[in-house]
This record gives sequence, C-alpha cells and structure tokens, in this order.
Amino acid sequence: MQKYLAEFIGTFWLVLGGCGSAVLAAAFPGLGIGFVGVALAFGLTVLTMAYAIGHISGCHLNPAVTLGLWSGGRFPAKEILPYIVAQVGGGIVAAGVLYLIASGKAGFSLEGGFACNGYGIHSPGGYGLCAAFVCEVVMTAIFLFVIMGSTDSRAPAGLAPIAIGLCLTLIHLVSIPVTNTSVNPARSLGVAIYEGGWALQQVWLFWVAPILGGVVGALLYRVIACQKKA
Repeated sequence: MQKYLAEFIGTFWLVLGGCGSAVLAAAFPGLGIGFVGVALAFGLTVLTMAYAIGHISGCHLNPAVTLGLWSGGRFPAKEILPYIVAQVGGGIVAAGVLYLIASGKAGFSLEGGFACNGYGIHSPGGYGLCAAFVCEVVMTAIFLFVIMGSTDSRAPAGLAPIAIGLCLTLIHLVSIPVTNTSVNPARSLGVAIYEGGWALQQVWLFWVAPILGGVVGALLYRVIACQKKA
C-alpha cells in the first residue's frame, strides 16, 4: 500500500502542478508563464517527485510508464493494475482540486479547455488525428527510452530524475501546440472527466497512443542495452 499511495500522491502532484500551471498561470495578464512555463512545470513535478518517492514506488506517475517498464523487463505484471488504479485516482482527485481552485474566480468557464488534450479543432494548433497520434506515440517512446537508459545500473547514479524531468519538459515544448501534450493517460483522463463532452470523446487517443509509444520505447532500449552487453 505504501507504493500505491506514493503513486497516488505523485500523480496528484503531476496533474495539479502541470495542469494547474496551464489553467491558472499560463495566460495570466501581464505575468503569464506561457508554453515554456507550462512545459517546465510538468518537468519539475516529475523531477521533484522522483527524488521524493522514487525509492518507494519507482515514481511512475503514468500508466504508459508502468506498462513500458513492464515490457522492458523492469516491472512485475502483478503490480500493473494497482499502480494504474492509483495513478488514475491521483489524477482525478488533482483535477477536482484544480477545478475547485479555478472556479473560485468570477467568470470561470470550462470553455478554455481545462488543460485537456485534444486533436482537430481541440488541438491548440489545429493538428488532426493522425498528427496527434504520431506525436503522442513518438514522444512517449522517447520518454520511456530516456527513463530506461537513465535508470540503467550502468548510468550515473542519482541523476535519473534530472534527465527524466528535462526530457518531459522538452516533450512539452515540442508537443503542446499539437495535442496540449499528454504522454500520460492518467493526466488526460483526470481533467477530461471535469471538462466532459469532447474531452471524454477524444481521450481514447491519449490512452492508446502513449501506451503504444511507451511499450515501443522500452522495447527499443531493451534491444540496444542487450546488444551493448553482448
């Protein structure tokens, strides 16, 4: 239960910190942090939690990471479901807290998207379904490749959280205009539940593409690492 609670809290922080920066601070008049600030916020949530709970649960915070690590031979199958339940729960509760905070301002409306992920008319840059799918698959694959490599026993000790956090920041810098950046099904579902409508209709892509990408990235690293050992 310690591991599952750690995953719940960690995912809660990722969604509250990352999506919160997008909803509350990105476009704040005169002082908005913009895309760069939001990208950095997501990276910092992972970096800080990796140091806080990495030694307890591994700090997955993401169903795509959990399934990717399993496919890469780093995680037992029996732990997959409870990890994903904890992650999704943390994301939903965080989105609820964010909604309570954001709705405390006069004139608040969900029409701004509530940091949801989308494609077509709901993509920040108007990118279609195919572009969104490819982007999410590739970005998540690279994310798992970096996670696998930076946590390899042969990698420099203690630096994995920095590499992983910076990787997630870079992923957001590239893909916010395309899908508002998911690479994390728990993050996508959490806010989509409160947005409803179109967000829930499109959330399937932000489960399928990140999970596919995570598995591909982990398997790719596994092949390269095995070749190197040989």
